[in-house]
Amino acid sequence: MGPFHLLTIALCSIFLSVCVFPETASAQLRQNYYANICPNVENIVRGVVNTKFQQTFVTVPATLRLFFHDCFVQGCDASVIIASSGSNTAEKDHPDNLSLAGDGFDTVIKAKAAVDKIPSCKNKVSCADILTMATRDVIALSGGPSYAVELGRLDGLSSTSASVNGKLPQPTFNLDQLTSLFAANGLSRADMIALSAAHTLGFSHCSKFANRIYNFSRQNPVDPSLDKTYAAQLQQMCPKNVDPRIAINMDPVTPRKFDNVYYQNLQQGKGLFTSDQVLFTDPRSKPTVNAWASSSSAFQNAFVQAMTKLGRVGVKTGRNGNIRRDCGAFN
Repeated sequence: MGPFHLLTIALCSIFLSVCVFPETASAQLRQNYYANICPNVENIVRGVVNTKFQQTFVTVPATLRLFFHDCFVQGCDASVIIASSGSNTAEKDHPDNLSLAGDGFDTVIKAKAAVDKIPSCKNKVSCADILTMATRDVIALSGGPSYAVELGRLDGLSSTSASVNGKLPQPTFNLDQLTSLFAANGLSRADMIALSAAHTLGFSHCSKFANRIYNFSRQNPVDPSLDKTYAAQLQQMCPKNVDPRIAINMDPVTPRKFDNVYYQNLQQGKGLFTSDQVLFTDPRSKPTVNAWASSSSAFQNAFVQAMTKLGRVGVKTGRNGNIRRDCGAFN
């Protein structure tokens, strides 16, 4: 071992916070993390998610979106679930998060309560891990792939509205903006295209895409990349001055099924957001859209891989986190 290598180790020992390598945070994540701590945790969470799913389908898109919005802001640490208090405005009250449906939060809180009812599990399982498991479960319940999840995250120690600024993709984003935002989280363009298919589920308020059907440009009031019949349907469902609470399905064909129809819709000009349709109109991403539109298995494999990578973003370890007793409040 050369002197330079020894010096590097010595410096890393002194400046540990500076010498954390990219994989270090996710190194503690592993499948079956709770095998000797709370061995039945995945079944407990799945049972709660299933019950909630029977009560309302909104559980599916709400939980999936909550996971994404959590991981993209300060990492997968359940900081998005924290309620604002005193002088602190938390992540969940940032304008970009106000449309997160309450059923996602409720799913995690109920699953946490069920886990903590088991004496050996009480205060042993993080809210961040429960959200990760619940997300996997809602995908499977809606017809998507079931996959083994990596666990071992701690819950974050801060949650501020300001930390959300510029961290979440916007409906108007082009391919470069999408690619760079995902790259900032260690995710490739292929991961981004796979994760965008979460829009095969859920709904959107009319204001998020009104520009595409009324005032796209001076020459084209309607976005020319939109299928004309679909654009007319959107105008009918979202007239000007529509009630801001009105929401419509993201996927007009199979809105309650997790499937690759999302990509088939893009081929037909039926992507709801600019950030959806651009995946087909931009020649750099179009071949991937075409491949996954024709192969459900190729898409599902890519989606599982991307979700696993997403789950490794900004994982909290050691003194950077803890296990929250109440998912909505710091200990």
